[in-house]
Amino acid sequence: MKVLIVGSGGREHAIAYALSKSKKVSEIHAIPGNPGISKIGTCHNGNVEDLNAILRFVEDNQIDMTVVGPEVPLCMGLADLLEEHNHLVFHLNHH
Repeated sequence: MKVLIVGSGGREHAIAYALSKSKKVSEIHAIPGNPGISKIGTCHNGNVEDLNAILRFVEDNQIDMTVVGPEVPLCMGLADLLEEHNHLVFHLNHH
């Protein structure tokens, strides 16, 4: 399974680390990621608020699941956009 993690904080690093322990996860990508995530997977330049660019990345790289960490892209509708295009999304609801 190819996974994309959206975000660059400690929470996203912890998610990447946990996912890296799964035998089901073959690739970990992050937008934009951080130095810790870069030791686990591949970080890509990008802005968490550029929803269309994230959608293109998911489609171009055949990502199986996207994990959205930050609240801003969630509030902007990233999960909804990805789901509308039949992509699996996991996010943390902080409410």
